[in-house]
Amino acid sequence: EVQLQASGGGLVQAGGSLRLSCAASGFTFDDYGIGWFRQAPGKEREGVSCISSNDGSTYYADSVKGRFTISSDNAKNTVYLQMNSLKPEDTAVYYCAADVRPPPYGLGYEYDYWGQGTLVTVSS
Repeated sequence: EVQLQASGGGLVQAGGSLRLSCAASGFTFDDYGIGWFRQAPGKEREGVSCISSNDGSTYYADSVKGRFTISSDNAKNTVYLQMNSLKPEDTAVYYCAADVRPPPYGLGYEYDYWGQGTLVTVSS
Protein backbone atom coordinates (compact mmCIF):
# COMPACT_ATOMS: atom_id res chain seq x y z
CA GLU A 1 0.00 0.00 0.00
CA VAL A 2 1.40 3.36 -1.03
CA GLN A 3 1.51 5.88 1.79
CA LEU A 4 2.76 9.44 1.86
CA GLN A 5 3.42 11.19 5.15
CA ALA A 6 3.90 14.94 5.08
CA SER A 7 5.39 16.77 8.03
CA GLY A 8 7.31 19.88 9.00
CA GLY A 9 4.63 22.53 8.93
CA GLY A 10 4.31 25.15 11.61
CA LEU A 11 4.11 28.82 12.44
CA VAL A 12 6.87 31.10 11.19
CA GLN A 13 7.34 34.81 10.77
CA ALA A 14 7.56 36.39 7.36
CA GLY A 15 11.05 36.04 6.00
CA GLY A 16 11.61 32.82 7.89
CA SER A 17 12.16 29.28 6.68
CA LEU A 18 10.62 25.85 7.04
CA ARG A 19 11.46 22.47 5.61
CA LEU A 20 8.67 20.09 4.76
CA SER A 21 9.23 16.36 4.45
CA CYS A 22 7.27 13.78 2.52
CA ALA A 23 8.07 10.21 3.53
CA ALA A 24 6.95 7.62 1.01
CA SER A 25 6.37 3.94 1.66
CA GLY A 26 5.00 1.03 -0.31
CA PHE A 27 6.53 2.24 -3.54
CA THR A 28 7.22 -0.41 -6.17
CA PHE A 29 7.34 1.87 -9.16
CA ASP A 30 10.38 2.43 -11.32
CA ASP A 31 9.48 5.97 -12.26
CA TYR A 32 7.36 8.46 -10.43
CA GLY A 33 6.99 12.10 -9.66
CA ILE A 34 6.49 13.59 -6.22
CA GLY A 35 4.75 16.91 -6.03
CA TRP A 36 3.95 19.46 -3.39
CA PHE A 37 0.63 21.23 -3.53
CA ARG A 38 -1.00 23.76 -1.26
CA GLN A 39 -4.46 25.01 -0.52
CA ALA A 40 -5.15 28.24 1.28
CA PRO A 41 -8.51 28.94 2.93
CA GLY A 42 -11.09 29.85 0.33
CA LYS A 43 -8.73 29.18 -2.56
CA GLU A 44 -8.22 26.37 -5.01
CA ARG A 45 -5.41 23.92 -4.61
CA GLU A 46 -2.29 24.90 -6.52
CA GLY A 47 0.86 23.08 -7.49
CA VAL A 48 4.01 24.31 -5.80
CA SER A 49 6.84 22.06 -6.91
CA CYS A 50 7.62 18.57 -8.11
CA ILE A 51 10.56 16.31 -8.75
CA SER A 52 10.99 13.39 -11.12
CA SER A 53 12.55 10.16 -9.90
CA ASN A 54 13.92 9.17 -13.29
CA ASP A 55 16.11 12.19 -14.01
CA GLY A 56 15.78 14.45 -11.00
CA SER A 57 14.07 17.20 -12.97
CA THR A 58 12.42 19.81 -10.80
CA TYR A 59 9.58 22.18 -11.45
CA TYR A 60 8.35 25.21 -9.56
CA ALA A 61 5.37 27.47 -9.61
CA ASP A 62 6.30 31.03 -10.51
CA SER A 63 5.15 32.19 -7.10
CA VAL A 64 7.86 30.19 -5.30
CA LYS A 65 10.75 30.21 -7.76
CA GLY A 66 13.95 31.36 -6.12
CA ARG A 67 12.53 30.80 -2.63
CA PHE A 68 11.61 27.11 -2.48
CA THR A 69 13.82 24.15 -3.28
CA ILE A 70 12.66 20.57 -3.74
CA SER A 71 15.04 17.67 -3.22
CA SER A 72 14.95 13.96 -2.60
CA ASP A 73 16.82 11.43 -0.50
CA ASN A 74 16.25 8.13 -2.23
CA ALA A 75 17.86 6.15 0.58
CA LYS A 76 15.24 7.50 2.96
CA ASN A 77 12.41 7.54 0.40
CA THR A 78 11.81 11.13 1.39
CA VAL A 79 11.25 14.30 -0.59
CA TYR A 80 11.89 17.67 0.99
CA LEU A 81 10.62 21.14 0.30
CA GLN A 82 12.90 23.82 1.68
CA MET A 83 10.94 27.03 1.95
CA ASN A 84 12.88 30.25 2.45
CA SER A 85 11.85 33.90 2.51
CA LEU A 86 8.35 32.88 3.45
CA LYS A 87 5.53 35.32 2.89
CA PRO A 88 2.09 35.53 4.50
CA GLU A 89 0.60 34.47 1.16
CA ASP A 90 2.44 31.15 1.51
CA THR A 91 0.08 30.28 4.35
CA ALA A 92 -1.76 27.10 3.40
CA VAL A 93 -2.11 23.42 4.02
CA TYR A 94 0.65 21.71 2.08
CA TYR A 95 0.17 18.25 0.60
CA CYS A 96 2.57 15.88 -1.05
CA ALA A 97 1.40 13.57 -3.79
CA ALA A 98 2.76 10.90 -6.10
CA ASP A 99 2.29 10.47 -9.83
CA VAL A 100 3.15 6.83 -10.59
CA ARG A 101 2.30 6.87 -14.27
CA PRO A 102 5.06 6.84 -16.90
CA PRO A 103 6.98 10.08 -17.34
CA PRO A 104 6.96 12.97 -18.00
CA TYR A 105 6.09 14.55 -14.69
CA GLY A 106 5.06 18.01 -13.76
CA LEU A 107 2.58 20.07 -11.83
CA GLY A 108 -0.07 19.85 -14.51
CA TYR A 109 -0.41 16.08 -14.49
CA GLU A 110 -2.77 13.95 -12.48
CA TYR A 111 -1.46 12.56 -9.20
CA ASP A 112 -2.49 9.14 -7.97
CA TYR A 113 -1.68 9.14 -4.26
CA TRP A 114 -1.98 11.91 -1.72
CA GLY A 115 -0.72 12.32 1.79
CA GLN A 116 -2.39 14.18 4.59
CA GLY A 117 -1.66 17.88 4.75
CA THR A 118 0.65 19.83 6.96
CA LEU A 119 -0.26 23.37 7.90
CA VAL A 120 2.13 26.23 7.21
CA THR A 121 1.25 29.57 8.74
CA VAL A 122 3.33 32.64 7.97
CA SER A 123 2.69 35.64 10.17
CA SER A 124 3.34 39.20 9.02
